[in-house]
This record gives sequence, structure tokens and C-alpha cells, in this order.
Amino acid sequence: MQNFYRRSKLVRRSRVLWGSFRLWKPRLVFWTGALAIGVISVVFARMADQAQVAFLSVTEVGGYGFLLPLLVTPIGFALCAWLSITLFPNSQGSGIPQAIAARHLNHDEDRFRLLSLRLAFGKILLTVVGLLSGASIGREGPTVQVGASFMLAAARIGGIAQARGLILAGSAAGIAAAFNTPLAGIVFAIEEMGRAYESRANGIVLTAVILSGLASLALAGSYQYFGSTSAAPLVWRDWALVPVCGVVGGALGAGFSGLALHLGLRLRRWAQPAPLQRMVAFAALCGLGVAMIGVISGGTTFGTSYEQARGALEGDATPLLFFAEKLVASFLSMLSGIPGGIFAPSLSIGAGLGSSIGQMMGTSIALAAVLGMAGYFAGVVQAPMTAFVIILEMTGNHGAVIPIMAVSMIGYVTSRILSREPLYHGLSRNFIAAAIRARRAKGTDAEPGA
Repeated sequence: MQNFYRRSKLVRRSRVLWGSFRLWKPRLVFWTGALAIGVISVVFARMADQAQVAFLSVTEVGGYGFLLPLLVTPIGFALCAWLSITLFPNSQGSGIPQAIAARHLNHDEDRFRLLSLRLAFGKILLTVVGLLSGASIGREGPTVQVGASFMLAAARIGGIAQARGLILAGSAAGIAAAFNTPLAGIVFAIEEMGRAYESRANGIVLTAVILSGLASLALAGSYQYFGSTSAAPLVWRDWALVPVCGVVGGALGAGFSGLALHLGLRLRRWAQPAPLQRMVAFAALCGLGVAMIGVISGGTTFGTSYEQARGALEGDATPLLFFAEKLVASFLSMLSGIPGGIFAPSLSIGAGLGSSIGQMMGTSIALAAVLGMAGYFAGVVQAPMTAFVIILEMTGNHGAVIPIMAVSMIGYVTSRILSREPLYHGLSRNFIAAAIRARRAKGTDAEPGA
């Protein structure tokens, strides 16, 4: 009888526990946030694609329509720069540095300056406007900031204490939903976002990636970003691509990231007396440079250059100098400070670089494009596992697993020798420093978290 009462008491207690709204509220809010990231990522992707199509359709009109970018692009860059400084501060650039910085800050107030629903809206809006202006940017980095913003908002609404873990989860979910690459989202969270990764965040990250991936899958279906390729090394010249693409790609990636960090610092100092006026004017000049490159290249460097990258992966060689033109256009777009990522443009640069190397070495263009993509991307972000996994998932090229892995590592090592500081982490220091200065000005503690 005593056992019966004890069992009944346990049953009643478990019912109360499982039926408690206070218990389920954080979970429901977290699940809703993860699903929302998947939905927003798909909507963002479609808006970005439509913006690129609209820009290219207008500029390809007969007559002198191809010269329209010389007017439209500088104005679009100036508008994006002005709006990002006045209405949406901290929305500039990729968005990944903001998410990294937010994880290292102790105070919620500082985090919400970098990650908020208002900033997420501004990030999406201005990235689309940038693509509508022909900027050489992508939506994948911005999706990371959007995902992290949604998860931080979930932490606030649901009363969840694990702010750093949720930022990590939102960032991973953003990458997974943006590229339809769930494994790459998880690896990105471990390798790039969380250099001091917490094992207790495993479940949070995995759940966020699964839920956002399910939402993305329901809306966009199952797909591979660049389609399916099967290029694999067959002869010794194909294997020779591995060290060449790794070293050249890593060196170019190191040059891009190192120069971006160096010039970015000098640019901020130059703009200090009148940051709004000078940065808007500088963005307009960068826009003019991007427009001129786009006109010279026949429009191939505008936007993400997805079609050129996919063509190279299918064996259609790009012009020999396409990768150089795209690199300069992407560099100017990034340096201008307008919202927009470098993930997709970097993959296009790498594919173009590999295509050019393949043409000069007389090897498979498709294989060279895949390996060039891995070498350059690993060189820029200095995250070889992310580069390897994301390219494998986007191309489905399981026949070249070992070459892609080797090129990613060679590109990473080459980049680390030439440029010691990873790009995103170098950029994140600017946001951490700004938060510390603001705290000191108020006379409060502002030390970043561990």
C-alpha cells in the first residue's frame, strides 16, 4: 500500500512537472526561434536572388544599358553606407564578426547592440539593396548575424541563461539553412565561431541546426548549392593541382584577409573626424570601382557570380582573369563597409582561380575549380574543416574527398604563414573594442568574457 501511494505521488509530481508552462516556455521559444531562422533564411535567399536578377536584367538592356551600373552602383553603395551608419549601426560588413564579438562580451546591453531583431531586419534589407545595386557580396554571412539575433532574442523572451550557447546555435543554424549544409553549420560553429567551444552547447547547436534545416527543407526542398559534380583526379597532372591550388589559393586568401584588416584600420582612423560623410563618400567611390570592373568584365563580377562558379564546376572554363576581377570587386565591396558577406563571392573567386590554373596546366576544369574553391576559401577564413565540409556538401563531390581535404589544409597552412590573424576574428576585435570604450566612458566594467 505504501508503495502504491509513493508511486501515485511520483506520477502526480511528474504530471505537474511536464505540464508546467514555466518548464516548457524556454524550449518552445528556442524551437520557434530555430524554425524561424530556417524560414527567414529561405525568404532572404529568394529576395537576394531576385535582387541580382533584377539588377542584371536592367543593365543588360540594349544600347547603353550596360553603363547604368556606373550610376546605379555608386548611389546604391552610398545609400547602404548611410543607412547602416544612421539607422542600423553595427550592421556593416559580413555579420559574422558581430556574432563572434557578442559571444565574448559579458553584458546583455553590449550584445544587443550587435545582435537584435531590428538589426536583423536592417541586415536583410541592406544586403538586398546592395545586391540590387550590383555589389559583389553574398547573403550567407548576414544570415549568421540574423540567426544569432533571433536566438539572442529567444534567450531574452524565454528567460534562457545560455546566451553564448544560443548565439553559437543561431550562427550554425544560419549557415546550415543558407547553404542547405547542416554538417557545415555544425563544423562552422565549432571551428570558426567558437574557438573556445563549450561541449555543453553540443545539444543546443545540433537541435537548432536540425530545426532550421527542417524549415528550410520544407520551403526550398532538398538541393545542393552548386549542383552535383563528380570530378576526381585520374592522372598525375590532376594530382598536381592539389599543391598548386592549395598554395596559390591560400596565398591569395591571406592577401585578401591581411590587406582587409590593415586597410580597414587605416580607413577607420581616416574617417574619424567626420565618419558619416567620409564613409558614405568612400562607399560611393568603392561602388564606382565595382561598377567599372563589372562593365569591363561584361557583368560577370556583379553579385555573387554564382553562374560563373557553377559553370566552372561543370567544366566550362571562366576567362583567365575572372578570378582577379572578382577578387578586386569583392575587396572593394567589403572595404566600403556596406552590409554583405564574402562567403559566396569567395567561393566564386576560388572556382575562377581553379579554372584558370586548370587551363594553364591542361587538367580537368571541374576538378580544378573545386580544388581552387577549397584552397582560396580556407585561405580567407583560415578554417580548413569548414572549407572542406561546406564544399563537399555544396557539390556532392565524394570522389574527390581526399584532394579537397588536402587542398583545404594546404591553403590554411599557407595562409597562416602569411597572415597570422583570421579575418573574422580580427574584425570582431573592432566591435569588442567599441563596447569596451563605451563602457569605460560610462565608468562601468567592460571586460570581454572568456
